[in-house]
Amino acid sequence: MNSEDISKINSLLSSPKNIVVVGHKNPDGDAVGSCLGLGNFLKQKGHQVQVIMPNDFPDFLKWIPEASTIINYEQQQEQTKEAVQKAALIFTLDFNALNRTGDLANELEQATADFILIDHHQQPDDYAVVTYSDVSMCSTCEMVFHFMENLNGIHLLNKEIATQLYVGIMTDTGSFRYPATTATTHRVIASLIEAGAENTSIHQNIYDTNSPDRLKLLGAALNNMVMLPEYRTAYITLSQQELNNHHFKKGDTEGFVNYALSMTGVIFAIIFIENKKEDIIKISLRSKGEFSVNEFSRKYFNGGGHTNAAGGRSLKNLNESVEEFISILPRYKKELNES
Repeated sequence: MNSEDISKINSLLSSPKNIVVVGHKNPDGDAVGSCLGLGNFLKQKGHQVQVIMPNDFPDFLKWIPEASTIINYEQQQEQTKEAVQKAALIFTLDFNALNRTGDLANELEQATADFILIDHHQQPDDYAVVTYSDVSMCSTCEMVFHFMENLNGIHLLNKEIATQLYVGIMTDTGSFRYPATTATTHRVIASLIEAGAENTSIHQNIYDTNSPDRLKLLGAALNNMVMLPEYRTAYITLSQQELNNHHFKKGDTEGFVNYALSMTGVIFAIIFIENKKEDIIKISLRSKGEFSVNEFSRKYFNGGGHTNAAGGRSLKNLNESVEEFISILPRYKKELNES
């Protein structure tokens, strides 16, 4: 953030306000952790804060401090409307376009509050009075830490905030192994541990919670995995029937695409997941090196994200979506083989 942004934010936060903090649809660890961490910080500064998510988030995140205070718009629409209407200030975290909140966008677009955007995804929309956007950051949680620093608020960092922010940084960096993990990231993590974040227990609470059904679903996903060596690419499919057979719960497919990316010789991986309720194919894309799945997803699958991690969707059926993907790959054969 520059000095002008810091001054504007300090002015907006100079007196107690009703504040809403919003994450994106299908919240992940970074969305939940950053929203709760920022909300906790703002409460300590004397504000009334309500965190809102467009829909539910995975069970493996529900142990996070204060997660039970989050309003789920999908299930609590009246409470959401009231909070948004009363808000003088709305922070949007871990997304950069209001349509990333699904139907909640309709409420946000009618709000009279000023918006502040904090996010690390590419190409942010211009809807906020302050846009704190930095694509070099590993996570929005790391940005919240720096936001606190810029507001001279690190003295308010406590065990709860440290835990909330640690979750988002850990999950968005793949346990600190993705390229966006920097020396600064590790210094931030050290500060969070010093403030009380229990790194071992956080890791166990996130990653050591597999149910038998989830592991069997992973087995089905790996059984469906196809490698296309001529394109250094692999893809996975999961049908709605396969999800149903394994009693799918939100978050169960988190990280499955990374198994395809982990194969020797693969630099581009994608998973197609059928969602009959929304009548879409949900798509997650991952890459290594300089091949941009953000650009690929934006161009072909109504999505976007980061250079090496992005999401998208297809309105075609599962087989047609896969066929479309395979038909596109020859255009990228040279780039994929030279990346």
